[in-house]
Amino acid sequence: MSNKYLVAIPVFNEEGYVAAVLERTRRYADNILVIDDGSSDSTPEQLSRFSGIHVIRHERNQGYGQSLIDAFGFAAEQGYDWLITMDCDEQHEPAAIPAFVAAMERDAADVISGSRYLRSHPGDDRPPADRRSINLKITALLNERLGLALTDAFCGFKAYRVDALRRLTLSERGYAFPMEFWPQSVRRGLTIEELPVRLVYKDTERYFGGALDNPTVRYRHYVEVFDAAMRALDAAGAPRVGRGVPACSWSNCCCQ
Repeated sequence: MSNKYLVAIPVFNEEGYVAAVLERTRRYADNILVIDDGSSDSTPEQLSRFSGIHVIRHERNQGYGQSLIDAFGFAAEQGYDWLITMDCDEQHEPAAIPAFVAAMERDAADVISGSRYLRSHPGDDRPPADRRSINLKITALLNERLGLALTDAFCGFKAYRVDALRRLTLSERGYAFPMEFWPQSVRRGLTIEELPVRLVYKDTERYFGGALDNPTVRYRHYVEVFDAAMRALDAAGAPRVGRGVPACSWSNCCCQ
């Protein structure tokens, strides 16, 4: 099977990373979309030097979730079969793109979600303590409430079957985007597989901005968005999924 895929990279003030990330990504992808979420540094100028890439430019910062929503819409409008998303802070290595492509070719899932915790890799970094703690708690919440077996709720390195994304109606613009994405994906019938990726933290001082820099506030916000997403699905009559329905993981994956 041959799939036409797009790699989408949200950026916001990434002047220190964007050129190198794009150069490396070009080795593995012919079709690249950058969503510049209102950068005020030299990111737009650096992007203008790259030919052959698609760019969506937000005049003002709209949020990480909105950048992903725009990428989903672009991939659907342009007729791509698959969309791969990755961050621009060098936490996601373009060299892992072929592993996602191989998983796409196996055609066993609608969402192939990178996991930094599914297995360890030599040289893995240590994440900031508050981020690891929140990831653990939110991952446990998703597994309990949605009947999943995820190991990493927040990794943005993913591949999505574009036709499957059409079943979702996403509106969460900020960093809580996964808290809307996961409930909708499960209850709209998307199949999920995890794929191991390296745990990389180049900059442990990066921040979320505003009140979300407080871990307690951030965790509470994530739970509130999740609860609101579940209530909306209940109101829409979306089918429930019982406990014990596992996501496909690398260790028990039926597509190995």
